[in-house]
Amino acid sequence: MNPNSKYFDCIRIYRDPARSEPEDGPRCQWENCDRAGTHRAPVGRLREGEYYRFCVDHVREYNRSYNYFSGLAEQEIHRFQKEALTGHRPTWAMASNADCVAASPNLAGLRSGTAGYFRRIGDPFGLFGEMRSQPTARRQPRTLEVKSLETLGLKPNATGAEIRTRYKELVKRHHPDTNGGNRGSEERYREVIQAYRLLRKAGFC
Repeated sequence: MNPNSKYFDCIRIYRDPARSEPEDGPRCQWENCDRAGTHRAPVGRLREGEYYRFCVDHVREYNRSYNYFSGLAEQEIHRFQKEALTGHRPTWAMASNADCVAASPNLAGLRSGTAGYFRRIGDPFGLFGEMRSQPTARRQPRTLEVKSLETLGLKPNATGAEIRTRYKELVKRHHPDTNGGNRGSEERYREVIQAYRLLRKAGFC
């Protein structure tokens, strides 16, 4: 880039008159200083949004001695810093509701999965009592699930207990250790396992 280009002579910087300081703009608020107050400095605690106007030398001196917690005891400073972690919003101790604590179940002793959902949650206000008493309606099996039931030799309306009982029976019958390496029986063994896994994943057993 050529700094002596003719285009540089045409550059004009526009100054917004509404935003520019008047010629007799703010003066430095430091005692016995007549220089322009070109820099802002915060007034202090409990006066957020208010500023002093200082010149560059005095704003540096002011900042070196500025202490936001000036006049506060050490305990109050620690309390302020702790409350700042939550944005100075009110907080409560966890499990402060005694009813909820008493109704909380032992999660480690309960089974996982959707079948034990209502047993795992606390219901101190009895909001879900009606839902808990009603058995969950079982959906109709889809095509793959019907085929899996047929693989196990069961009807589409077979219960979870029937599926598990039939699965154990077929696995014991077609296990490679019990049929002397019969290839047909091994293939049947794999089909039974795949069918049972699909039904268990779908929530039928």
